[in-house]
Amino acid sequence: MGVAVIILILIGLLLIMGIAIYNSLIQLRNRCENAWAQVDVQLRRRYDLIPNLVETVKGYARHEREVFERVTEARARAINASTVVEQGQAENQLTSALKSLFAVVENYPELKANQNFLLLQEELAGTESKIAFARQFYNDSVMKYNIRLQVFPARLIAQWFGFKPKEYFEIEEAEAREPVRVSF
Repeated sequence: MGVAVIILILIGLLLIMGIAIYNSLIQLRNRCENAWAQVDVQLRRRYDLIPNLVETVKGYARHEREVFERVTEARARAINASTVVEQGQAENQLTSALKSLFAVVENYPELKANQNFLLLQEELAGTESKIAFARQFYNDSVMKYNIRLQVFPARLIAQWFGFKPKEYFEIEEAEAREPVRVSF
């Protein structure tokens, strides 16, 4: 009788431990999804600012059509990205296109003094900072989640219930690692 009670207690403890591990995996996975939603909010804000910025610059630099097209196409690719890796690649292209746009602005001193442009520039700079923070928070959440998936005994529970690792939101191109310059 004593051995049966000990076995039942051990089974109960293993069951409680399994439930606790499962719940912690759910919590970490949800934290990653929430962090990605925050990145997405900031990226959408950036996408909303870009058309206004392009239109303001277009008024001054009508002959820079190729630059405007690059920005518009890069924005569309970024909006339509469906995975974290695709989003990272699209953001790299968008950052590069924005750098080209701001290089064009350097040639138009009257544009640099335009109040509307200055406000858009300030909004974009703030948004870039928020994107960087949201990206860092997301990647930290992914790291915690992925570590939890790899350690014993959580690894067993994760495999059993089909938990998959999350991808980091990384910038791959060396030139895209530099922030978008928006100050003149």
